[in-house]
Order: sequence, then C-alpha cells, then structure tokens
Amino acid sequence: MASTPDHRTGSASTLPDVLAERAARQPDQVAYVFLRDGEVPAESTTYAGLDADARVRAAAFTAAGLSGGTAVLLYPSGLEFVRALLGTMCAGVAGAPVQVPRRRQGLARLRRIADDAGTTTVLTTAAVERDLVERFGDAPELAGLTFVATDALPATVPPSVPPSVPPSGSAPGRAVRPGPDDVAMLQYTSGSTGDPKGVMVTHRNFIDNAVETDALWQCRDDAVFVSWLPLFHDMGMLFGIVIPLWAGRPAHLMAPDAFIRRPARWLEAMARWGGTHSAAPSFAYDLCVRAFEEGGTADVGDLSRWRVAANGAEPVRWATVRAFLDAFAPNGFDPRAMSAGYGLAENTLKATGSDPYREPSPLWVSTAALSRGRVEPVPADVEGATVLVGAGVAIMGTTIEIVDPDTASRRGPGEVGEIWISGPCVAAGYHGRPRLSEETFRARLADAPGDPRTFLRTGDLGFLHRGELFVAGRLKDVIIRRGRNFYPQDIELSAESVVDGLHPNCAAAFSLDDGVEERLVVAVEADGRVLRAVGADGLRALVRDVVTENHGLVADDVLVLRRGALPKTSSGKIQRRAARARYEAGDLVDVTASRPVGAGERA
Repeated sequence: MASTPDHRTGSASTLPDVLAERAARQPDQVAYVFLRDGEVPAESTTYAGLDADARVRAAAFTAAGLSGGTAVLLYPSGLEFVRALLGTMCAGVAGAPVQVPRRRQGLARLRRIADDAGTTTVLTTAAVERDLVERFGDAPELAGLTFVATDALPATVPPSVPPSVPPSGSAPGRAVRPGPDDVAMLQYTSGSTGDPKGVMVTHRNFIDNAVETDALWQCRDDAVFVSWLPLFHDMGMLFGIVIPLWAGRPAHLMAPDAFIRRPARWLEAMARWGGTHSAAPSFAYDLCVRAFEEGGTADVGDLSRWRVAANGAEPVRWATVRAFLDAFAPNGFDPRAMSAGYGLAENTLKATGSDPYREPSPLWVSTAALSRGRVEPVPADVEGATVLVGAGVAIMGTTIEIVDPDTASRRGPGEVGEIWISGPCVAAGYHGRPRLSEETFRARLADAPGDPRTFLRTGDLGFLHRGELFVAGRLKDVIIRRGRNFYPQDIELSAESVVDGLHPNCAAAFSLDDGVEERLVVAVEADGRVLRAVGADGLRALVRDVVTENHGLVADDVLVLRRGALPKTSSGKIQRRAARARYEAGDLVDVTASRPVGAGERA
C-alpha cells in the first residue's frame, strides 16, 4: 500500500526526503530544542542545520562502509541522537537505538542487541564512549565493538561528497539512497525476557504512522511538541522526533530523569513553550497527580493550549485519568485533550487512538464475565465491576480484528480475544527471524479464506465495544484459576492501592505451575516511608486481603521488595515473565528475608 501524500511534505516517501524538504522550505525554523534539566534551553537546531549535520554523519558512515548494514545507536537524550539517527537513515544504515548502560546488566543487553543486529559498530558520543571505557573497559561485552563518536566528526561535508546519494542497489558499503520499503531502523522491543527482538521499521511505516497520527490528532500550524520520553523507545521516537519532523513543527525535548526527579517539569514545559501535543504512559500522569497532591505543581501555569495528551504504552487507568483531569482543570487543561491510545513497536507505534473532541470513555464491565472471556457492561456502582478505558479507533488504512488465538477465527460481539492489526504501519518483521516474523506479522483469518489481508498478532487481549477498542491484558500473562481468566494488571492495581505512598507500577502478579497446582505470586515494591508506616508484614497482609476481596483469589505468596527490585521495561512497564523467572531462580529478595526468596523458599 502506497504512503499517503500530504501537503506537508509533498511526495516525500522517506524521512530523509522529509528532512530535505523541510530544509528547503523552512530552513531557518527551529526544529528541535533540548531543555537542560527539563527547564533551560541548552541546544537547538534548525531544519537546514539538521539536514547539514545529518549529511555530515551520512558521509562518514558511508566512508566507513556502513551503508546497507546496521549499527547500534547509543545516545543519551539530546540532539546528537537526532542528528545521528537521521544520518544513518540518509546513509542507508539501519540503526538500532539502545539505552546507555548504567549497570552491568545494561551492558549485557547492549551486546545482545549488537549481536542480534549483526553489527560491531556502536555510534555514540565522545562522553558516553569515555564513560563506558572508564567503568567497563575490561568487560567482555565490549570486546570487539568499535565505537564511533559522531559528535567529534568534522563540521562540514567533504567537497567530494554530493548532497544526494545514488539510488539503492549499490554494493554494500557504498552510498545507498533509501527507498520507502527499506528498513529505516531496528526498534528493539523491551520484551519480558532476555531475548530482545529487532522490529524492522521501514521508511514507509514511519511515514504512514505519522500520516495516521496527524489525521487523528491534528498537528496544525500552531502545534508544539514537548517530550520527556526516552528517544530510543517507540513512543519517544515517534512523538519526540518523527511526528514533529513530519508536521514541520518544533519539538522541545528533555531527559527522562528530569521528569522522574520532578514531574512538574513536564507540565511547566507544556505551559512555558505552549505545548499542544505530548505523550506518556499512564504512570506519568499518576506521578503528576501525586506531585499536585504534595503541593509540587503550584508553578505549572496555563495548560489550555494542550490539545493531545496521548496516554498509552500500558493500561490506561480511569482513576488516574479522572484525578489528572480534576487536578489540572484549574490550569486550563481540557478534558478532551486526554487521548487514550493503543500501539506497539511492531505497528511502528499507534494503532488506535481516541477522538480528540470528546472526553475519555470509561466502561464498567462485570469482572466475573470478563474472566470467562465475555464482556457484560454494568453500572459503575455494581459490586464486582471492573473499569476499562477505551483506546479509541483505527483510522485510514489500519484495521483491527478480535480473534480467537487458538483457532484464528474472529470472536463475536461481546467476546474477548487477541488483538490483530492489519495496515500500512505493520512493520516488516523481526530482524533475522523469518519463522517468527511469518507467525507474528503475516497471520491470516481462518474464517475468511478470501480475505487478502495479513495481520500482526499482538499478543494482547481486547474487545470492541461500539466500535472502540478496549485492551484487557496480555495473552501470555493471563492467570487461569478454576477455568476463569484473571488479568494480572487488575490484581496489580489492587495491590498498589492498599497503602498511600506506593508508586505506580510497583507490583507484579504472575502464576507458577509446579505440576501439582498453580500458585499466584504477588510482588510489591515499597520504600522506607511505606515500610515505616505499616511494616512489611502489615503490607503483606493488606495485599492478601485486597486480592481476596477484589478478585476472589488467594495469593499463595506475597513478596515485599525494595524499590527497583522488579524488572521493568525502558518505559516503566513491569516485565512479568522476567519477574517470574527471577522468582523461580531465587533472585527476588524479600525485605524480611536474610536471603533470596524463590519458588522453593517462601517468605
């Protein structure tokens, strides 16, 4: 399916084409600004400057023989990542963004991704290279890797390098002009195991996802983007770099740590720079609410220009949405701006999104019916009700089907099934994994033999209600008891609510089957303030009670952990399977245990 031409970029079919057109049509307009500490503009670039910088890097990558190959992109948040990313795209190099390692575990992930991508080249900054050598110079994970500090390259393109490069089809190592179906980037999934998979995102995927997002959450001529999300993550990549470039509108970027340390910085930046579009997972909105409750948002300012507050990447929680709307209505925040969505790296990003002209839509359903795979709407005050927030609809070329994961036949109205996606944003597959790519990215409906569409199997459970998608959980994380399905995020939400002061995404619920019975384990992180207030045993009892009361389940084991003990993705989502693996290995340490607690040793 061809990319949809748009008045914004003419006939551009790749991101380098978009950049070149921006540089020609609005050369002196500011494209990106990086905010030091999330507050002070530290660096900015215009479209013409960015285009020139990207070509400098592309020339160097071509000269180094990287064109047509792959490279790891290892950058902190900042504009050098943007320059290097677009440089790789201009040179026909498939870059694989990776988080800069802080610990040995991150170093191992870096090496696994480099090996999976089939590269020994790591593009980075001089400061990051120096820091890695000082801290991990003798680490075997770094052996054989070649670091290229792109911020130390000459400032101009050598006279022998033309501003454009020959068409694709050149020999490896020679300049390659990317086509729309060439791989623009390898987006490595955070994953819940130690086996990262590189999603092959094409230029066409990026353009089509930007077109769809622009059509849904309109990036008009007054749009201003603000983002604190990690740029190596799919949501940060799209909302921080790709969509602003596509729309030709400025983006103000900050480091994730600046937001985490003081969440009000995000809101203050939205007000100070007149932000209209920003995105974050649900936990970020919850942190803002907590900052409000603690008196930390007094200087936020006017949020009335904020039109799209995209909320995705994890379950959207109605209590958080409601609390955020209440907290920041006095600042002019329009409830209609809260825009729940659903997406994943395998679909470039967005698959569905809510209508920007109406408030979020909560739906209360029977928990008992949902556990049986049925959807029964109930009044909000009915005992045993679960509230879900609609993730909106698919538009343009993207379509959604709810499918029985075992039979590949479509589920009927009011039934829960696996979410399948078809459309131009579905990526090309997993790098170097043809069999898994065929199973995941090119599924077909068994009950529609004449349907030419192929589908992405998301592994997520959901249902359609009045045309809107509602996400119910992960297919492989479902906890089955007595023939009923229980969704771990519901149990986790209950556990997180038992005591004031527990942080968002501080709980993991998973089951273990020892061949005799299935056991439910709930692990909860708590800081010193919570432990001083109720004690570890008190917190354990509260969690057991709430799980029984809210879900009719008995938690066989409840662990109380120190903050940071649970494995999480780069976007803050709990990695349940990784948590279960650590539990089985005895690597989760309960605060009251003298040694690790695991499958064979109970707290």
